[in-house]
Amino acid sequence: MTETPFCMVLTTTNSQENCDAIISRLLSAQLVACIQTLPVSSHYRWEGKICSDQEILLLMKTQSRHYQAVELAIREVHCYEIPQIIQVPVTDGFQAYLHWIETVTLHPEERG
Repeated sequence: MTETPFCMVLTTTNSQENCDAIISRLLSAQLVACIQTLPVSSHYRWEGKICSDQEILLLMKTQSRHYQAVELAIREVHCYEIPQIIQVPVTDGFQAYLHWIETVTLHPEERG
């Protein structure tokens, strides 16, 4: 897969408390620029059964180079055994917005 400079990372959780922990962890570490949350109905197969749950979808905007750190941070605080953590490449966008993502997701050691 060709890497693009920016991406969205998606995850879901069934708990507002877990959602808040993920948001706090990622924003305080400057790994993502923005997280949007939406209520969703999820339907899936788990351990041989068809399941349906009300969940919270987190849409996170970041730089692709931060994906591994974002994934690790989510896994550290997520309440699911196997959480959805998916990277979606951003192939284009409003340049001022993409520049903002780049600016606010810089690690402190990268700041000049």
